[in-house]
Amino acid sequence: MQRRKFINRTTMGTAAMVAFPSIVPSSVFGKNAPSNKINIGQIGCGRIARDHDIHDTIRFDDARYVAVCDLDSNRAADAKVLVDKFYKEKTGKEKYMDTKIYEDYREMLLNKDIDAVVISTPDHWHSQPAMEAALAGKDIYVQKPTSLTIKEGQQLREAVQKTGAILQVGTQQRAMPQFRVAAELVRNGRIGKIHTVKIGLPGDPGGPEAPAMPVPSNLNFDMWLGSTPEVPYTEIGVHPQKGYSRPGWLRIRNYGAGMITGWGQHHYDSAAWGMNTELTGPISVEALAEFPKSGLWNVHGDFFVKHEYENGITVYTSGGYPNGIKYIGEDGWIFVSRGSYTASASDPVDKEKSSKALNASDPKILDSVIGANETHLYKIDDQHGNWLECIKTRKAPISPIEKGHKACAICLISDIAMQFDRKLEWDNEKEMFINDNEANAMLHRTQRKPYGTDYVKV
Repeated sequence: MQRRKFINRTTMGTAAMVAFPSIVPSSVFGKNAPSNKINIGQIGCGRIARDHDIHDTIRFDDARYVAVCDLDSNRAADAKVLVDKFYKEKTGKEKYMDTKIYEDYREMLLNKDIDAVVISTPDHWHSQPAMEAALAGKDIYVQKPTSLTIKEGQQLREAVQKTGAILQVGTQQRAMPQFRVAAELVRNGRIGKIHTVKIGLPGDPGGPEAPAMPVPSNLNFDMWLGSTPEVPYTEIGVHPQKGYSRPGWLRIRNYGAGMITGWGQHHYDSAAWGMNTELTGPISVEALAEFPKSGLWNVHGDFFVKHEYENGITVYTSGGYPNGIKYIGEDGWIFVSRGSYTASASDPVDKEKSSKALNASDPKILDSVIGANETHLYKIDDQHGNWLECIKTRKAPISPIEKGHKACAICLISDIAMQFDRKLEWDNEKEMFINDNEANAMLHRTQRKPYGTDYVKV
């Protein structure tokens, strides 16, 4: 939606404003005054929202959840209960918070008293609400992958840069100390010049055939599909109607690309941190992948991807490697993973293979101290906390849109390469394949009106 439309619509009838004050400097009312709270609206109230994003944001005193939004009214109602219960237990007051429920996030964005939004929607609904939130003057925390296509990511980057919104991408591995330590050791030459990086990333299994079902009365399925093609509803193609286990949309190409984007953005982002390639990317990509021959789920299964970089580093990615990142240099190697951490209870983690969070060819490498004059990377304790702090200071967060888009682009061109039996050359500046119209045609997808980033005016 255009900024002018937001201004016109939000300045009509200021008497209808909700009862939460705008943020003013802390010096006016004191450090813990209500006016210092960052009023937050939650867009998408599923598994990741409940287990991760709401949980990891609401616990900060700076944050105050005031609204939740979901196209499934049952999930929106559950989220309201979750938020209201948190504040009741925290304050001891029965009616401290009466969280407002929205179905359409665009109505939420019209609420002038909401300062920021957390976007925990399916992948195909990341870029558009993030763009519109930026245009509405909101700051944004958006789950990865940053976008469904390269063009969507470019459009979101442009919107954020033009508006000055603080956008944090949910690549929370940057807040895990072992990933920063590994990147610092590599950047400071502790394993010599690196030449190879191996990334372990699982694939997804195929699934059953899924007959069409009646759309539940609690779900706005047309808007849930958004910019993607209109298809019949089936429960395992969306999310469970009972409970919050891993949803089926994660395994359908209409809505994402599978694990190459689902977890790939985490690992490619972390690898780029150590390789010092956060604002660039590979110069070529080639891939092999298996895809289901039947059933509703159709994202990649077992796969192998190779990226070549201008600085001479080659990156290999496969489910055959332990889940994590292995930097290999002339003088040794460093391996880093999440250890036993999971973002939600249904994350597909093989804990035995990823239990070692940080390892090296020589244990002494890990004891090395980074000197005062060496490279020290952005250090935080929490991804959501860093976002809230940057909203107040207006400093760049640890995972800004520029880096988030580049990490997502690696995932997306890898997915495209899986569709071709040839090596693809990639131009990082123009963000397009070199002399390959067929591959370039996949940098964007046709969007179903009225949804999609193509219909948002920046």
